[in-house]
Amino acid sequence: MPHDQHDQPPASTEPLDRRLAALLRRAVLDHALTERRRSHLPILHVGTPGQPHLLFAIAPDEPTDHALRADVVAAMRARQLRAPVAGHEPDRPILVWLTRSGPLELADIDAAWFAAARHAFAEAGAPLTFVVVNRHGWRDPATGGGRQWRRLRAS
Repeated sequence: MPHDQHDQPPASTEPLDRRLAALLRRAVLDHALTERRRSHLPILHVGTPGQPHLLFAIAPDEPTDHALRADVVAAMRARQLRAPVAGHEPDRPILVWLTRSGPLELADIDAAWFAAARHAFAEAGAPLTFVVVNRHGWRDPATGGGRQWRRLRAS
């Protein structure tokens, strides 16, 4: 299989690639710095943490099914790939992360959006890195691996 410029291992593959670890830490840090409320809407992010990326707020009363969620992820991925990012690396990885409140244990919303992202990325023939993020860490729903920090600070 040819090497894809966006190829990266699953988020919890050990040892964790240093670049991917830094990106996932950045996703957690950005979320912790921008979301101060204890309870908030889950938000799906597609792109590269620390760079301009796309967001989709998930309202609790929104009628969605698997196909619609997969279409949302596919459209966000396609749009992100077309988006020029001035001053940033052209081979930036496209990650998917779901920010939400609460503990990082697997929740229904995590499973639903992870399944949709797997479907959308598989259809595109692209590797997927999907994690769930809260203000203290991230978790890969595929393997349960992840990282947590007591006090995460900007480096």
